[in-house]
Parts: sequence; C-alpha cells; structure tokens
Amino acid sequence: MTYLNPRDGLVVPPGGGRTVHAAAQQVTFKVTGAHSLAASSFEVVVPPGFDVGAHAHGRSEELFLLLDGELDVLAFEPKVRTPDWRDWESREGRTFLRATPGTLILVPPGCPHAFANPTGRPARMFFQASPPPEHEHYFEELLDLLNADGGIDHDAVAALRLRYDIEQLTPLRHLPVEVATP
Repeated sequence: MTYLNPRDGLVVPPGGGRTVHAAAQQVTFKVTGAHSLAASSFEVVVPPGFDVGAHAHGRSEELFLLLDGELDVLAFEPKVRTPDWRDWESREGRTFLRATPGTLILVPPGCPHAFANPTGRPARMFFQASPPPEHEHYFEELLDLLNADGGIDHDAVAALRLRYDIEQLTPLRHLPVEVATP
C-alpha cells in the first residue's frame, strides 16, 4: 500500500494491512511511514496475560482506542515508581483502571504508561504513534524477539527499547490471567 499520488488518500478495508505475529500477539500495520508523515496506525491484539510493562517515549506521542476486550491501563507520572506499575498512584490519587471498549488513552512524549491484559480472552485495540515510522520497525523487531524461543529475554527487550527511544520502567512480561466468566 503506497500512494500513487501524494494528494490521494488511503483506504484500508477490513482485514487489510500487513500482519505480523508472535505467539498469540498480532500487529496489523494499517498506515505506515510510507503513507503518512504524521502518524503510523496499527491494530494490535493483546493476548491474555501480556503486560507491556511501564515505559515512556522521549519523542513519540501515542493514542490507543480499545476496540474489544479489557485491559488494565495507566498514563501518568507516579508519585513513586515501584517495580509493579499496578501499585502506582499519581499525585492526584489516580491509579490504573480497567479499560473497556471505547476507552481512549492519549500519551504525550515523556509520560509513563502501561497496559496489560489480565483477562482470559484477547483484547483488540487501535494504536497510533507519531511520528512514523519508528514504531513500525520496533514492533517487527519486538515480535521477532518474542518468537525466538517462547520466553522473554528481558535484556534483549531493554536493549531494543533503548534503540527506539523507549525508557523501560517495569519489565514486559506474561502474567497469570483471570478466568473470564460468561
């Protein structure tokens, strides 16, 4: 998908885009740096138990819209950065919240943020990062790391994140999940 004419728009039909997988994790690139100077856009499937870990970007702004499922999320600077971001509290008394479909999260550069899927079913979100194309390459490399042997090499993830201007505050990990009730 590239522009034939730089003044033409882009229409990505349902199921369109380029998809990459790692175990149950899936990222579909909808709009890339080849299409937009403003932002890259993705559809992301967050598997049960996946915790991206708290982190912050020096230059990037991110926007998340939860489409399906539930995620625990936060986007604030805590009073104290502890090893588990679920224990964090903002100066105003905010803590993480359980996001449901329709929840939007806007993360400015430098703002610590995290999300995790503690439920027994996948969550799906629309994700936009500005400026492109940094996140496109980051996702491809991260999913390659997660595909390597099924485990998480925390040192490799930390090194990857440093290369992409991501300050890792708590580790990326897989957690035990709640059993979803019908």
